[in-house]
Amino acid sequence: MQQALIAILIITLTAVLYFAMVKVYQRFSYPVLIPVLTTTFVIVGLLISMHIPYEEYMIGGKWIHSLLGPAVVALAYPLYKQRKILMKYRFPIIGGVFAGLLTGMVSGLLFARILGIDHELILSIVPKSITTPVAIQIASGLGGVPAMTVVFVMIAGFSGVILGPVILKMGRIHSSLGRGIALGSASHALGTSKAMEYGELTVSMSSVSMTLSALLGSVFGPIVVWVFQV
Repeated sequence: MQQALIAILIITLTAVLYFAMVKVYQRFSYPVLIPVLTTTFVIVGLLISMHIPYEEYMIGGKWIHSLLGPAVVALAYPLYKQRKILMKYRFPIIGGVFAGLLTGMVSGLLFARILGIDHELILSIVPKSITTPVAIQIASGLGGVPAMTVVFVMIAGFSGVILGPVILKMGRIHSSLGRGIALGSASHALGTSKAMEYGELTVSMSSVSMTLSALLGSVFGPIVVWVFQV
C-alpha cells in the first residue's frame, strides 16, 4: 500500500512538473527551455535536495518509463500517413541518414581521441546518436561502458534539440525532409519530439531516421571502430 502511494505521488509530481515546463516553454520559446530538459533538471534537483534515492523515485518512475514503448509505436501512425512521400524519397532519406550516422560516430571518436579520453569511454561514445536501448547493446558489443553510453546519448539528444534549430537556420535548411533527417539521425527520440514543432511530415522523417540509424548503427559501429583501430 505504501509503495502504491509513493508511485502515485511520483507519477503525479512528474506529470505536473512536465506540464508546468510545457507552459513555460510555450511562453518563452527558448531552445534551452524544452520541457524534457527542464523537467529533468528540476526532478534531479528535488531528488538531491530532499535526499531521495533514485531507486525510490523509480517506484513510480518505472511506470512512466514503461510508456516509452507505446509512444514509439504510436509514431507508426504519421509514418503510415506519409508512406507515399517516404517511398518517393527513399534514396535521399537512406543517404542522409547514413551520412548523419557516420558523421556522428566518426566525429565523436576523433574528438575523444584528440582529448586523450580513455579507450573504454571512446567505445562508449561511438553510438551516442543512436536511441538508448540500441546504443547500449552496441556499446556492450564494442567493449564500452553501457552506463556511460546512456549519458552520452542524453548529451547528444539535448545538444541536438538545443543547437539543432540554430544550425538548421544557419544552413538555410527549411524542408521537412532535411529537418526530419537531421533531427532524427543526430538526436534520436529527443530530436523526434522536437520535430513535432515543424509538422507531421518532419516527425515522420525524424522517426524513420531514428529507426534507420539504429539499424545501420548496429552494422557500421564495429566497422568504424575497426577502421580507426580503436
